[in-house]
Amino acid sequence: MTDQDLAYASIAELAPRLASGELSPVALTEQTLARIERLEPALNAFITVTADAARTQAARAEAEIADGHHRGPLHGVPVAVKDLFATRGVRTTFGSRLYADWVPDYDATVVERLEAAGAVCVGKTNLHELAYGTTSANPHYGPVRNPWAPDHHPGGSSGGSAAAVAAGQAYAAIGSDTGASIRQPAHCCGIVGLKATFGRVSKFGGLPLSWSMDHAGPMTRTVRDAALLLQVLAGRDPRDPGSVCHPVPDYLDDLDAGVTGLRLGVPRDWFFDNCDPLVTAAVEDAISVLGDLGAVVADIVMPDISSVFAAGSVIIACEAHACYQADLARDPALFSEEVRAMLEMGGFYTAEHLLQAQRLRRHLTDEVIAAMRGVDAMLMPTCPVPTTPIDVSPPDHAFLRIQNTQPFDTVSLPALSLPCGFTPDGRPIGLQIVGHPFDEAHVLRIAQAYEAATDWHRQRPPLPSQPGSLDQQSI
Repeated sequence: MTDQDLAYASIAELAPRLASGELSPVALTEQTLARIERLEPALNAFITVTADAARTQAARAEAEIADGHHRGPLHGVPVAVKDLFATRGVRTTFGSRLYADWVPDYDATVVERLEAAGAVCVGKTNLHELAYGTTSANPHYGPVRNPWAPDHHPGGSSGGSAAAVAAGQAYAAIGSDTGASIRQPAHCCGIVGLKATFGRVSKFGGLPLSWSMDHAGPMTRTVRDAALLLQVLAGRDPRDPGSVCHPVPDYLDDLDAGVTGLRLGVPRDWFFDNCDPLVTAAVEDAISVLGDLGAVVADIVMPDISSVFAAGSVIIACEAHACYQADLARDPALFSEEVRAMLEMGGFYTAEHLLQAQRLRRHLTDEVIAAMRGVDAMLMPTCPVPTTPIDVSPPDHAFLRIQNTQPFDTVSLPALSLPCGFTPDGRPIGLQIVGHPFDEAHVLRIAQAYEAATDWHRQRPPLPSQPGSLDQQSI
């Protein structure tokens, strides 16, 4: 395996080689750090690279494995963490001037669980300011660039995490998702992004934007790797009030069971509205593949998703304003114009608006779950439009980028995006799979069947062969 192939290997491929001692965590980490150095700051996927700490963690992992203390498939694997999650002794900026110099004295739960699994953290990834946006064009730390098209955005808010994984700068990354922020960047960057059921993965130590809709989750290059990450991240955490005590299955048990006989619903209304024809074509092809693999595919009717979207929008706006109203009053200049305007807009809603939105949310959640009773999961485009240029982003895309993802934050269903094609000019397209509450296992199983039957996940973005610029040279 060449260095280039090694950079794009899956965690599942690396794990047995690391466990046997054939592959050194130290050497793997050094190669990853060298790749980060070559692609940064041109890609701008990272706000902080923790090279020294990563080397220490890698040396510890190597010694533990040599002593027979192998912790599992993440042991010795370089990963990245969105700069939204607290890291002890490492600045955590949230992509904001508010926290530019904040160095926490504790770790977020997702960071603790990665460390317990023996993963090596190579750095904190760039993001949309305060995780409140979908392009990761950060005005304070610079825009993240899409590895597939450097003048295009990588999606947001977890754009740095998505770009780092797509560019081979990390084998996995942690993202967060309030309306789109794991799945839409996965769509834009051609990787896998999983938003589990609300409460499945602890949010403790993550910056709140919307307390009742925030999620944390894995971003990887393959479905199997997403299952491995979720296995480590999932589980009850008493420090997170939203964390749920619900059994965590072995996500690898039925991962390769295929889709024969599974019933997959396709909700056409809303989710296929406003779609770029290239996106529609790629997703229709993906649906056909799953049908050919033995799934029973049929159109289904969902309740009023426009109301689901509206309720979620009110809740996010109100809760985000509540998070930052004191900071807005104290020093509004610390916020960009874009984020300040969105936060201020949340202040125009009343308590009655929020209560009615939450009441409607409860009712619509029950209706969506009832509409899914006849199917094992649903299929649809992750996002109606591909990524667009950073400097020329159409105004209507602010809505379109979250059209198909935000409803499942609102009703709290597990949802995964994986690559299902590319535009003729090489921009990725994502397929979204949505499951029943706490049924991430079926979502992963369906995604694995599709991934195994296609080669989209094996594609690599064109990246520069020399540091300092991003062009269209192939590695």
